[in-house]
Amino acid sequence: MQGQRHSVTGPDGASIGLLTAGAGRALLLVHGGMGRVERWEPIWAPLTERWRVTAMDRRGRGSSGDAEPYALTKEYGDVAAVAEHLAQEQSGPPDVFAHSYGATCTLGAAAQGAPFRRIALYEPPGPQTVPEEWVERAIGMIAQGRPGPAMISFLTEIIGLTAGQIEELRGAPGARDVLPVVSATLPREARALMTADLPSLAATVTQPVLLLLGAASPAWAGDITRALAAALPTAELAVLPGCGHEAVDSAPDLVVRELQRFLADGEPGPVS
Repeated sequence: MQGQRHSVTGPDGASIGLLTAGAGRALLLVHGGMGRVERWEPIWAPLTERWRVTAMDRRGRGSSGDAEPYALTKEYGDVAAVAEHLAQEQSGPPDVFAHSYGATCTLGAAAQGAPFRRIALYEPPGPQTVPEEWVERAIGMIAQGRPGPAMISFLTEIIGLTAGQIEELRGAPGARDVLPVVSATLPREARALMTADLPSLAATVTQPVLLLLGAASPAWAGDITRALAAALPTAELAVLPGCGHEAVDSAPDLVVRELQRFLADGEPGPVS
């Protein structure tokens, strides 16, 4: 992935690494639990052809720093800090597309007043995603120095991937270095999700929101997404046919089309 590397400082002093490329209206990308900026490679080229795209490394991975103690609200603040930076840089609020855990962080940032124009969220997780029994079992694996089995458990039991789909993901951008990220972040993020109140966050979000849901995604994704559609003041639900939680990898063209359609709404038309 080509682009300019730079950073902003989160509210608690942690450095948040960014990669920016393209020209046009600002679009922020916020990745999920096991990702970093490279996970956007399947859609990076078509997005940067139309927007000035900035992808952030969430804290604790890639080019970003970290700070203890961890709190989900710190991640809300990180996303808000990047959004404020982009808004000042371009003299207007950015759009944002966020996936999985990053979508939960983005919803929290929007609830805190982050300056977004339009928001696209792909299956934000919540308490339904991480049963307590699974959380304790996964944390135990990592404590025993077994992040690989913990990751496989997450991908099969929580995300619903098959063994074949997991094998395909081994070649995805950033997959080679994922185990240190799993060890450092899965326990704290799983615990944080157990108490996240997404509908309460959603009720205070005023921007238009696109909710993306895979037709073949796990039951928790449908339950949470439809609850958010009811709680958000202005929301649109788009179901991706044949897709699960990882359509950025399995159906990138479909994801890009949905983003282009939604984010084009409200943009100024050509001058005649």
